[in-house]
Amino acid sequence: MAVQKLEGIKFAQMVLAGAHHLTNNAKKIDALNVFPVPDGDTGTNMNLSMTSGANEVKKNKSENISEVAQAFSKGLLMGARGNSGVILSQIFRGFAKGMDKKSSLTTKDLAIAFDSGVQTAYKAVMKPVEGTILTVAKDTAKKAVEIADTENDIVVMMEKVLQEAKASLKRTPDLLPVLKEVGVVDSGGQGLVTVYEGFLAALKGEELPEDSDIVEMDEMVNAEHHRSAQDFMDTSDIEFGYCTEFMVKFDDEKLEENPFDEIAFRNELSEHGDSLLVVSDEEVVKVHVHTEYPGNVLTIGQRHGSLINMKIENMREQHTAIVGDKKNSDKPKEKAEYGIVTVAMGSGLKTLFESLGASVVIEGGQTMNPSTQDIADAIAEANAKNVIVLPNNKNIVMAAEQAQELAEANVAVVTTKTIPQGISALLAFHPEEDLDTNKNNMTEASSLVKTGQITYAVRDTQIDGISIENGNFMGIADGKIVTTHKDRLEAVKQLFNDLITEDDEILTILSGEGVTEDEINELVSYVEETYEDVEIEIHNGNQPIYSYIFSVE
Repeated sequence: MAVQKLEGIKFAQMVLAGAHHLTNNAKKIDALNVFPVPDGDTGTNMNLSMTSGANEVKKNKSENISEVAQAFSKGLLMGARGNSGVILSQIFRGFAKGMDKKSSLTTKDLAIAFDSGVQTAYKAVMKPVEGTILTVAKDTAKKAVEIADTENDIVVMMEKVLQEAKASLKRTPDLLPVLKEVGVVDSGGQGLVTVYEGFLAALKGEELPEDSDIVEMDEMVNAEHHRSAQDFMDTSDIEFGYCTEFMVKFDDEKLEENPFDEIAFRNELSEHGDSLLVVSDEEVVKVHVHTEYPGNVLTIGQRHGSLINMKIENMREQHTAIVGDKKNSDKPKEKAEYGIVTVAMGSGLKTLFESLGASVVIEGGQTMNPSTQDIADAIAEANAKNVIVLPNNKNIVMAAEQAQELAEANVAVVTTKTIPQGISALLAFHPEEDLDTNKNNMTEASSLVKTGQITYAVRDTQIDGISIENGNFMGIADGKIVTTHKDRLEAVKQLFNDLITEDDEILTILSGEGVTEDEINELVSYVEETYEDVEIEIHNGNQPIYSYIFSVE
């Protein structure tokens, strides 16, 4: 049956079908991933991004296709992961803009939307590369514009669009030599084809095909090439080791001091890595970049607002896990100029330190102090000419200084005694400076932060005039117990009275094991009401023993 008007309800069905089809084929698309470096799995990233968009569509009950497309676009932006996910979000961001607030679409309107999506996606990418999802999107949009001149049936148009998308996908190895060498089509392009397959099935009212029409490696590769796509790259080939994604929620006060200009922002970030994508709307800017020092790009973003939805992955570790580092097993790895070893307890804190550039995070802290040998081994693992050690606990400083004497590398111990001090020190690190300068700068930065902690008492005691009962919570300000209470949130509030002054500007909350989202929300509301000028940052540290660790600057 011919469809001459595409309305919101039908488009919503298309989005949901596209998302479902992508979910079913994510692993197969993962297997194609090779370009530009293994920064996560393309199928998985596109699936998570598409699912986020689909969830927003489910919430939207409008019959207006423009409103449905806007909801889809917003969900994609907020959930976009990886290069492919961010580009997908921009294709459909432009797609939504191209509808010009129409309540339904003709074939000509749909062609304009496809073309608008391509224009938006190309603008978002710092250095567009042909033979990728961008090419597939461009070729299909061009075909849509061509078809719309003579065709009024949207079903027929979508059939031809999908046909062109598949043809464009098969041409990607001719445009990108690495794909031909490995023997695969572009994984991002395959993901887009899979989405379009879902669109067409929903448009025709048919069941989704069991599998996407994926060009399998066996169809393209000679027998000698039956290897993982990632086998064709050495771990040492990865120049920028951390896939870094984050969003900045704009803050009016910060924007007054540092107005946001997307082009200037993109150009500045381009100096810190590659595979850069920057997209923004009125509320947020989203960044994807491969960089060697994630903390530097996070600092640039923070000028304009609060950091949210941060994700940093070590691509060298990912690559090694995939291929077993076969090519490097017989030769020594080249030493980096700098390595940073730090100590932390809790999966969230480990991830946070790695995101800021730590080479090795030793699991340890209060009640579990790493030994001199543990730290010496970590220094060796950092494999660098110059290594900076951040103990983050007063009981670990001496072991770190002893490990310094055992090390072959040039080692500097910055005597951080708390996690907040370690974070502040790490943010002050600059790879272009020499070791002594870095040590001095990091030491000074660590001295400017105040540390608060909430933990519980293991016995009745009295200290500094405070009577503490077993099981009650204690508030500790820079190592001194200043308050105790049976209620955890009340202990936090009392601690803030000692910790936060009118000169302070930033409160960072590191939540530990057992802290609920509702409790954090209640705490945030209290801070916003009580300390209006203080900016709040929240991270799930997942640390044991300490329900909360606070950094105040």
